[in-house]
Amino acid sequence: MSDKPLKGKIAVVTGASRGLGRAMALSLAHDGAAIACVGRDEDKLLESKDLIDEVGVDADTFICDVRSEIEVEQLEKKVKERFGPAHILINNAGTAIRKNLIDFSLDEWNTVLETNLTGVFLCSRAFVPHMKTHQWGRVINMTSIMANVGSAGRSAYCASKHGVLAITKSLALEHASDGINVVAISPGFYTTDLTAPFRSDPGKSKELLSNVPLNRWGDPKQIGEIARFLCSDAASFITGTDILSDGGWVAQ
Repeated sequence: MSDKPLKGKIAVVTGASRGLGRAMALSLAHDGAAIACVGRDEDKLLESKDLIDEVGVDADTFICDVRSEIEVEQLEKKVKERFGPAHILINNAGTAIRKNLIDFSLDEWNTVLETNLTGVFLCSRAFVPHMKTHQWGRVINMTSIMANVGSAGRSAYCASKHGVLAITKSLALEHASDGINVVAISPGFYTTDLTAPFRSDPGKSKELLSNVPLNRWGDPKQIGEIARFLCSDAASFITGTDILSDGGWVAQ
């Protein structure tokens, strides 16, 4: 078995500037994939690229707001010109606004839905045709434990992530005959920028972890390893499903 099983493959990772996106980009790079790092924070994207460069594979950065149809169409063209048709798409870009549903403005609601759900639609529509030319592909959609439950104060986020899980199942069925596998990953509470306010407050951290049976925060590298596995031949029979990595939170 090759120590670089993804050599020759091209992976597009949205939200690659930090956290779980950066971890997944690095894991695929270690397996030899060229990485298109996509996001809106150029400085942070360049940091990700520098880390990938150290691995010794090709990488480049692409500024794109996944809510914009025009920007995603431009992204598709730029990636194809730079690397060729993509083999792997990780839809990781996301955002969250915490408040009760009746307190949301329409603009706030749309920001969450357009980033988390419409962005998955636009990027999948742009890059799945690349995979059809290879008759091989992997789409990994980052959902959340909130794709499996409801939560007070997270109505927009839950709605968006439930939608991403539904897209995952439908897209997998639509392209099963094209050699394209589509899988969701639902992380629990990981050490990312999104959870920093909780982790920095001992009281909040203890309260949150009291609901996690393994009683600890997840390491983003673990999500990177899950993505690495899902892009391997060992995962070729996995499609249209959701991988929970939450320390047992949803099992309760």
